[in-house]
Amino acid sequence: MQKFNIKITKKINKGFLAVIMIAFIIGCTSKKEPIVYHSEKSFDITKVYKSFENDPTGLRLYTLHNGLKVYLSKNTDEPKIETLIAVKAGSTYDPADQTGLAHYLEHMLFKGTSKLGTADWEKEKKELREISHLYEMHKNTYDTVRKKIIYKKIDSISGIAANYAIANEYDKMISSIGAEGTNAFTSNEMTVYKNKIPANELDKWLAVEKERFSELVLRLFHTELETVYEEFNRGQDNDGRKQFTALLENLFPKHPYGTQTTIGTSEHLKNPSMKAIHNYFDTYYVPNNMALILVGDLDFDTTIRKVEKAFGSYVYKSVEHPEFNQELPITAPVEATVYGPNAASVYVGFRTASVNDDETIMVNLIDYLLANSSAGLIDLNLNSQQKVQSASSFTSFKKDYGMHILYGMPKKDQSLAEVKQLLLDQLELIKKGAFDDWLIGAIINDLTLSQIQSLESSKAVAYDYMYSFVYNQPWEDRLQKLDKLKKITKQQVIDFANKFYKENYVVINKVVGEDPNQVKVENPKITPVNVNRDQVSEFTKNFNLMVSDSLEPQQINYKELIKEAKISNGTKFSYIKNKTNDLASLTITFPVGSDHNKKLPIAFSYADYLGTAALSNEAVKKEFYKLGVKYSFDVQEDKTRISISGLQQHIPEGLKLLFSVIKELKPDTLAYEKLIDRIDKSRADKKKNKSEILWKGMMSFSKYGEQSRLRNVTPIVDLKAQSTFELVQLVKGILAYTPEFFYYGNNVNGAQKAVEENYPRKTFKEVTEEKAKFIEKDNVGNVYFVNYDMVQAELLLVSKSINYDSKLTAGTLLFNSYFGSGLSSIVFQELRESKSLAYAAMSSYATAREKEKPNYLYAYMGTQANKLPEAISAMKALLNEMPLNEAQFQSAKESVLKTIAASRINKSGIYWNYKRLQKLGIDYDNRVEVYKAVNDFNLQDLNQFFESHIKGKSFDMMVIGNKKDIDLNLLKKYGPVKELEVDYLFNF
Repeated sequence: MQKFNIKITKKINKGFLAVIMIAFIIGCTSKKEPIVYHSEKSFDITKVYKSFENDPTGLRLYTLHNGLKVYLSKNTDEPKIETLIAVKAGSTYDPADQTGLAHYLEHMLFKGTSKLGTADWEKEKKELREISHLYEMHKNTYDTVRKKIIYKKIDSISGIAANYAIANEYDKMISSIGAEGTNAFTSNEMTVYKNKIPANELDKWLAVEKERFSELVLRLFHTELETVYEEFNRGQDNDGRKQFTALLENLFPKHPYGTQTTIGTSEHLKNPSMKAIHNYFDTYYVPNNMALILVGDLDFDTTIRKVEKAFGSYVYKSVEHPEFNQELPITAPVEATVYGPNAASVYVGFRTASVNDDETIMVNLIDYLLANSSAGLIDLNLNSQQKVQSASSFTSFKKDYGMHILYGMPKKDQSLAEVKQLLLDQLELIKKGAFDDWLIGAIINDLTLSQIQSLESSKAVAYDYMYSFVYNQPWEDRLQKLDKLKKITKQQVIDFANKFYKENYVVINKVVGEDPNQVKVENPKITPVNVNRDQVSEFTKNFNLMVSDSLEPQQINYKELIKEAKISNGTKFSYIKNKTNDLASLTITFPVGSDHNKKLPIAFSYADYLGTAALSNEAVKKEFYKLGVKYSFDVQEDKTRISISGLQQHIPEGLKLLFSVIKELKPDTLAYEKLIDRIDKSRADKKKNKSEILWKGMMSFSKYGEQSRLRNVTPIVDLKAQSTFELVQLVKGILAYTPEFFYYGNNVNGAQKAVEENYPRKTFKEVTEEKAKFIEKDNVGNVYFVNYDMVQAELLLVSKSINYDSKLTAGTLLFNSYFGSGLSSIVFQELRESKSLAYAAMSSYATAREKEKPNYLYAYMGTQANKLPEAISAMKALLNEMPLNEAQFQSAKESVLKTIAASRINKSGIYWNYKRLQKLGIDYDNRVEVYKAVNDFNLQDLNQFFESHIKGKSFDMMVIGNKKDIDLNLLKKYGPVKELEVDYLFNF
């Protein structure tokens, strides 16, 4: 389950994104709104709602008589509804002696109620009552021997209670209606439960969610606690999370933002209180502290009536959120250091006012002046000039306080102190007003464009409502945010920056080294419990009897929807008209890629740091940002794409600028030298990242051996000797190959004219470069091990299968749904719910992306090193003998059918999906065909798929972990063990 989330509204580089995604605070600007509750249930709810002038989302905001907020918005792009159930309570409100409680409660809301998830509630509740009593005894006992005795009894009674529990029944039901993205997350001041459902399944979704939130039953408590232990230990292997936690601790030394974490302390996890969790639920999970958010293909009046019928019986209860002492001002820099194996980086954080303060508007603007991915001071002065490996900034505002954080990674032989100073220097430029006068206006335009783009996403709109609700900000205030930004002058920015940004910051250095403060939760011995997949509760039986409106799969005619024209030079110009808004994009595809010339990726990376005789690189970035047009280069294995996007009115001018820059690129020796140094550092950083090692290094070696793309890299010494003139000619030369144009927008004639005016070439070069060949090898049962400083261990099994065959599509979808993907899958049930062997466990049969290429079977687990042998045995057993259950198969089948029926391909996705199918040798929309094939499948057919493509196949096994914790001799039972060096895997 997702536990950490942060809202970032600007585009950022991939390295930076990987770090900040661990952040666990969500922010937005807010003001308090008085809440009015209706005293009687008889009022017509369809007539009582708030709507807002100039609201592009079309929100209707209802308040039920019990205080439940309901946010409804219509989006008919697809017959689906994005759903969020938000509770204004998170880890900030955890009792100080029970941290991690809100997060653990979130896990337990998936376990069911006295009606849902139980085969015999009367018998089960007696055992649960005794387990709760024992946990209180365990918590209040300090003698370690006595605690172990109590826990052994907990384990014993939990096994008895589990005989009456039906594991994952909620997940099976919600999956059966075709729900996608079923999950939840806990943050500081919110816990949010999410699903995306087919629109015709709203009644069923409401029925199960009404039941789920009606009461709390802590069944399968100790097995889920084991899962949270795993999650805690995974956090010890996440350097970014540790760095962010240290930042919070030093920015907020008195406030729960910094004194307690969402996951909780190891001591509190070892001593949970079921009673305290119930108290938390009873206090905060009440209707007037919750919101139901639905965005998608819905009818307002019908939907609100159904919501009121489902949740109107919930009872209003007064809620008081705790208040906390104010933090003392930071008057001098505070500095701290965290350690770990990943690449070094630095945070510089400023504590800001809360979401309720208009100060956040100014901080947000300064944040974009610093970093907007194009023309901010950090973008231009640090990233474009390659003075650091990478840098950016971001904000996060919460109920009591907020943060403005500058972030940077050092180049080779550059200290963190130097990076810190370079970041602070950019703030000094803001204070001096050393930024272009037009930049504030350009930022407003960029944010306006981003707002238009976000309106196309039901998910983005739903999350925006969520922020508004959790932070008590009237929706009209959020709508006026851009208007407030427009009124800010340059001088006001300068004055504020000089007043606010002083010596009031915290520096967190993340350095490479062994963590002396690493904490590990030792897992108690847990006896596997029954998952009772043959059992069905009475609630589920009634749920299954509910009849939904039919929804049929859609089949589209690609050749009708994708229009084609010829421009004057004879090249193909494909287009789809945008009938929704003024957004437009133009993509040019050339038939050469990195397999034709492995210098191409280097050449286009280099081009991003170059200018022309007339325009410096900085000037180029500024000109594009002024236009509000973004451009990108994408070198793939067999093709290269150049794209621009923005508002339609600026596409012709943006295209003209793009082609003029490409044609007139001027080599810059110093820029190239810096780029090579950064590539060298980037390569070294990859070898410090366990995800890169496992999912790229080890997987690539398993699939290709020594002859892989990953190892087919140009050594740094050769890159340094490379002619910069040749690289520039490679970029210019891409225009000589026959291009293929695709346009999405509302001015086809204008776009076609812009192409003809700016791309007048009449003759084109044939592709004569021979493609490099990389042949997948058979997986014959090797065991590969990489030693890495980490608390947990991770396991990846890979098996090469037969080449792509469209006839296997139905079986593949059903196998993945039933066996290996999702919370109700066999793998998840057996390895996590029953045996508590892993926090993360999955298996997938992955089809090739092009015909005549092989499919692959993958299986993954993240587990404790001491549980690795047992986890491997359990996963291997499942891959050799798939448990068969008719009811679970039918649920998985319904999930696949309803997902296909609700899927829609529209807008520019029509073109890109068609191109994907063409690579598979398919030139039509095959979804109806697949739907029929799935509908005809039965459990015996699925078992035959398993027997033919899964069972008994040879796997290569990849294990990454700390060698001191893993007995390599135990791994030899699965095949010959080869310990691999990271330098060898990456060949650089």
